[in-house]
Amino acid sequence: MKRILSFLVFFSVTITVFAQYKTVENVPYVPSDDPSAYRRERCVLDIYYPEGQTAYKTIVWFHGGGLEGGNKSIPKEFKNKGVAVVAANYRLFPHCKNPEYTQDAAAAVAWVVNHIAEYGGDPKQVYVSGHSAGGYLTLMLALDKSYLAAHGIDADALAGYYPVSGQTATHYTIRKERGIPTDIPIVDQYAPLNHARHLTAPFVLITGDRKYEMMSRYEENLYLKSVLDGVGHQNIPIFELQGFDHVKVIPAACTLIINHILKKQPF
Repeated sequence: MKRILSFLVFFSVTITVFAQYKTVENVPYVPSDDPSAYRRERCVLDIYYPEGQTAYKTIVWFHGGGLEGGNKSIPKEFKNKGVAVVAANYRLFPHCKNPEYTQDAAAAVAWVVNHIAEYGGDPKQVYVSGHSAGGYLTLMLALDKSYLAAHGIDADALAGYYPVSGQTATHYTIRKERGIPTDIPIVDQYAPLNHARHLTAPFVLITGDRKYEMMSRYEENLYLKSVLDGVGHQNIPIFELQGFDHVKVIPAACTLIINHILKKQPF
């Protein structure tokens, strides 16, 4: 299933939820006695949630930045919608190296599954999403079950995955670590493509317009869809958001995601 959508489609839906929201910042998701000061500094998350409500859904959001930069933030398109949003930081190159980025992402998701009920959320309704490098992390957690399994969590038990403009080949910063040219793709154990399988959780691929995206980002995602089709998983939607480049796609993608999670825009 391939969808090409325009700006007007996304912003035609208005969702109104009356609730008070609270944000708790810089909650650690690794032990306080972790021997790495850098990990203790970076491995924190912000929780935005509706006070006085229970059994709500939660979106875990990973920022972009090429695994070398960026910081946690909560997309405004997710706010005031009756859901919680957890924005997580993770360690960055060159202070750490692969696969520590993905291990941090898995630890953050595991923390949310294990603790969101303390804030009123439903641990069985946790969704994972992110943009660019965050999209890559989302893809790896969804497809390579070993990362979440290290925390006793079945990746298929999550409520859904929404990677936005993520690399499906091995991330270019991981190639950079190895001295491999960053513009030459490789597919190894750190490529989401290498872990294509049949998922039971909803899985939606989203990119910007192929004319404006980063090099081959749409094509990589389309190839992943083809590979997933080939292993018998033929209900994976892919959305190419017309007119949006790699960065400007974020608001439209987040609107698509929240509408789908709230069943306002099924596909």
